[in-house]
Amino acid sequence: MAIHSRSTDRVTVITLDRPERRNALNHDALDELDTAVERAVGDSRAVVVTGNGGHFCAGADLTELEDVGFTDRLAEVLARLSAAPVTTVAAISGSCMGLGMQLAVACDLRVVADDARFAVPVARLGLMVDHWTLERVSRFWGEGAARHMVLTGAVLTADDAWRLGFAQERGDLDAAVALAARAADLAPLTQAGSKLGFEAHGADHAEVARYEAAFATAWSSDDLSEGRAAFRERRTPEFLGR
Repeated sequence: MAIHSRSTDRVTVITLDRPERRNALNHDALDELDTAVERAVGDSRAVVVTGNGGHFCAGADLTELEDVGFTDRLAEVLARLSAAPVTTVAAISGSCMGLGMQLAVACDLRVVADDARFAVPVARLGLMVDHWTLERVSRFWGEGAARHMVLTGAVLTADDAWRLGFAQERGDLDAAVALAARAADLAPLTQAGSKLGFEAHGADHAEVARYEAAFATAWSSDDLSEGRAAFRERRTPEFLGR
């Protein structure tokens, strides 16, 4: 197995485990990751994605890839991860390059270790990433840094990630799990609905309508009543996601 999962206290940690390839993923590992994400979303209120052996993910395993079929499958996996109705956190150390960057920008939040290094080295290989990736790398890094990585093959550091707002916290896997645990205690309907809003484009009426429906659901939910009661009673709310 190239992908391992463990769940504790409403948080699932998904670990990429191909240390001999710095956790670069092939077709089989990508399928395992997709299955792990689907199960985690059903079982947990927050998900952490990380890598074993000191690296997050060095990219796609180019020794096994021969056509664009892999990129089509990758797009499906990234779409499922980014659309997960729970908070997702990337715990990044070592290499976060190519496909690793795509996984990182598919997550909601990022915690980076001091040794983390980031790149989108497509120009070194003569290939391209899809528009979804360019758009999200630009959103989360800023367009200047995105163009720097994509067009010149620049490798950015943990300091760059922190300075430019790509990282929300600095630390190790434990810090990422703690962040995910804090999210897991909060209102699930608010989180799921807010994620729809972050992804909605104003010109796309269907996306906006989905957000508005989630907005109405949250405002009529039992969780809202629980949140208000807990505030009045000065206690911690117990949200059930309904």
